[in-house]
Amino acid sequence: MDLHQKYPGLSDLKAKARRRIPHFVWEFFDSGTGSESTQRRNRTMLDQVLFNPAVLRGEVAVDLGCTLLGKTYPAPFGIAPVGMSGLVWPNAERVLARHAAAAGIPYCLSTVAAQAPEDLAPDIGDQGWFQLYPPRDPDIRKDLLARARAAGFHTLVLTLDVPIASRRERQTRGGLQQPPRLSPRLLSHVLRCPAWAIGMLSLGMPRMRTMDKYSEGLASNGPLPSNAHIGYLLRTSPDLEYFKILRAEWDGPLIAKGVMDVADVAILEAEGADAIWVSNHAGRQFDGSLASIEVLPRIRAATGLPIVFDSGVEGGLDIMRALALGADFVMLGRAWHYAVAALNVTGPSHFHDMLTKDLIANMGQIGAARIGDLPDRLVKNPSMQGPTAIA
Repeated sequence: MDLHQKYPGLSDLKAKARRRIPHFVWEFFDSGTGSESTQRRNRTMLDQVLFNPAVLRGEVAVDLGCTLLGKTYPAPFGIAPVGMSGLVWPNAERVLARHAAAAGIPYCLSTVAAQAPEDLAPDIGDQGWFQLYPPRDPDIRKDLLARARAAGFHTLVLTLDVPIASRRERQTRGGLQQPPRLSPRLLSHVLRCPAWAIGMLSLGMPRMRTMDKYSEGLASNGPLPSNAHIGYLLRTSPDLEYFKILRAEWDGPLIAKGVMDVADVAILEAEGADAIWVSNHAGRQFDGSLASIEVLPRIRAATGLPIVFDSGVEGGLDIMRALALGADFVMLGRAWHYAVAALNVTGPSHFHDMLTKDLIANMGQIGAARIGDLPDRLVKNPSMQGPTAIA
């Protein structure tokens, strides 16, 4: 079967994934917070970034290669961290890690994923990034860093934009508790999704395995609400001093994730951040934010550090938009999981091929042979600001 005939776009994968995932899991995974206006704004503002098509360019041989933090990649995209990834689809972390290793793109494992760094050590190759939700206890922090390093994760991503649990009303209505447990209502959802259920029966209900070591005896008043989890009982909201300590403890590349304010960039750069990750957490934390793509040009103008970008990215054209406005690399989270849930182990390679073909087709259409050609093909748009933007 030609997967490009049956699933030519991300919307096809998303539709199939929704049919195969229990409703309460879908609501956990696909939702934003509040009225989800920031989630919608991400999409709206990406669609406002336009390019000028080109003619009389002859055959355009598109080269997608790029470098980031001293590593060369065949394409400018990777797999972003997703909490409880293994709840979305059984064994999703391992499926995605194996694809990343084979394809030569980064895979970022969340602290609150359903697999621990040690679990993925045989699978990740040289493509491991570890996303840290900052522990309050310095001994736990040091131990987590040592575990990530020993398992082969060479790049640390500090998430800065989750100082407190968001409410995620739609997720709460879905009925998920943490840790996941099946009430009669949720069991009825599961029974409609046999492939998901069989996978979970073989592996067991997912939990945050990285946290197992630290959570024994941790006080909790019963099940936590769906918008919180055991990690919130261990983590802190980092300040500048925390960042300085972390920088001293981690001897590899350190990326600051969740940056949306230009004023923070110079501080992070001065304190040793190796890259800035522009992200509004895909609208899952705060529902009164600008779209990530709106602030990207201003942050690009404020720093010479590499910039990683996410939030709302759904295909190759969106990747082009971010690259043209100053990003060096683009990460996608939900989209990879739609692919896994729709097609299991064949999903990531199909989605990767989809992204690559989309990039090549669209870059060829505007006469851009390399990533560096993209800014020159932007249409002027006064809603985007900054020297590298379409202003």
